Amino acid sequence: MGKKMMHKDKGAAQAHDDDPSKTPEPYNCTGNFEADFAELARRGGMQDLPTIMLRPKRPSTPQPHDPKKDDKNVTAAAQAAAASLVDDTALDGTKEPEELPPTTYIVKDKFQYFKPNIQVEMENENNPKTVTEIHIRGWKVDVKMMEIFQQCWPALEKLHTVQMWNTALNDTTLEMLAKFLPHCTNLKTLFLEGNCTPGEQYHLLLEEESLIAHLSLRNNRISDKGAALLGNILGNPKATNKNLVTLNLSYNNITSVGAQHLAKGLRMNRILLSMSMASNKIGDEGCKAFAEVLSRFKLTHEEVVERRVMLRDKDSPDRLGKSPPPSRRGDKTDRPSSTRSSTMAHTDKDRRSGSKSTKKKGPEPKKDDTANKTVKKDDAKPKKEPPKHSSKASLATNDTTKTKGKKGSSSKDKKGVAQSDAEAPEVFEHPHPFLEQAETIDGELWIPGNRALINFNLSRNEISEVGLKHILMALKYQQTLAAFGPRHTMGLMRLTLTRNNISADNDTYIKLHDIMLTRDPFYKPAAKTPDDDSHSQTSSAKA
Repeated sequence: MGKKMMHKDKGAAQAHDDDPSKTPEPYNCTGNFEADFAELARRGGMQDLPTIMLRPKRPSTPQPHDPKKDDKNVTAAAQAAAASLVDDTALDGTKEPEELPPTTYIVKDKFQYFKPNIQVEMENENNPKTVTEIHIRGWKVDVKMMEIFQQCWPALEKLHTVQMWNTALNDTTLEMLAKFLPHCTNLKTLFLEGNCTPGEQYHLLLEEESLIAHLSLRNNRISDKGAALLGNILGNPKATNKNLVTLNLSYNNITSVGAQHLAKGLRMNRILLSMSMASNKIGDEGCKAFAEVLSRFKLTHEEVVERRVMLRDKDSPDRLGKSPPPSRRGDKTDRPSSTRSSTMAHTDKDRRSGSKSTKKKGPEPKKDDTANKTVKKDDAKPKKEPPKHSSKASLATNDTTKTKGKKGSSSKDKKGVAQSDAEAPEVFEHPHPFLEQAETIDGELWIPGNRALINFNLSRNEISEVGLKHILMALKYQQTLAAFGPRHTMGLMRLTLTRNNISADNDTYIKLHDIMLTRDPFYKPAAKTPDDDSHSQTSSAKA
């Protein structure tokens, strides 16, 4: 009887464990993307899962053919195989030699080819926890799939690139993606292409907690509504994005109105280096807005107020440690002035009496005179004060000079310090626009424009010669500032304006091309021929 009860209890416990209504224990991801993805999908009751596979790589380039080494490289086995192949074809005239499988591509069944998959790249193919890139192409990512990614991706420590092309994202899945991407600490590059969402809330990817440095939003049918949201998140008088370096908005539906919103975001942004607006519908008005931002612009009332606040905070004693202004000092009655004045009076009397006694005593010994003379010589030399704004390199050299006299410092340490100084280049940070020197023109404040943007693509738009003239004026203004400023503030180095409403022989276009040719970092002037040298010598002799 007792044994039967035991069997009943075990059966009841097993039925209780298999109860689907019971909530399972939470799963902790291990960093193995394939195992975590399969387990979370099983718990979610998903079937027909996409396969996780290594991303195919391009074949290596073949080595150049060397006919001299053909005779040496042909082995006896290869000659025997060729002879047997010739014999087989000679015996049977209908038999053709079999073709070798191709090496530049892989043949698959069409159902296998179109089956959803997730392609990954790994740092070490033998270690499944070293996934660095994830590529999803051509199949819908719904809410359930996004919930799985929400748990898997933050556990991948080396994940730095995600590409989602034509995955039918909507406003809900896009918002979910934007919420958990900041938890992927090393994720810097994001490609969201071919995902047309109704709300166009792509600005959620660039919120304050975002770590994305490279963002591509090509072919998403972004209109002026989405451009306004992106422009506001790029920069406004109160906050700016501090991580985004490159932004690709090509192949969208942005007009001059949206371009003006984006240009407004570039007024305060000094982090973005590259921006592509190719294949949109931007006209002369949008081109004019970008030109004003690149040259100089006047501050609005809101920007003037924020500038005053920033300058006040910069000069505040809390930040720089300066003494407070007289208005902030306490009343004189707070501290006993009588005791302070009496002590100061006594010290002054002692100093005077001491000086009189030294005069009466007569000349001092020669040793003291020589000491005084040496002190005077040292005082005569001007003391070198450290610069106020010293760079990292200068600070590092000062530290190394201080450690030279120490006994514990070895030669290996000195070599390591020298190597670290050489490897770490000095990074130039553009100051905030409000902290730059402003000009007053007709009672309005004007400040220099954006010189942090170095690559700008406006090809395949609707820009005419009118817009080109504004761009030309902006580049000339940047040239004047670069002539008197540091080399880091040169401004645009590459500008693309092809396939607009401009002919190639347009004078303004030719002038722009000549200016940008010298600003291109890869530009090399053509070497002079002997004929050019002789011509220059004859012209100088005639002069």
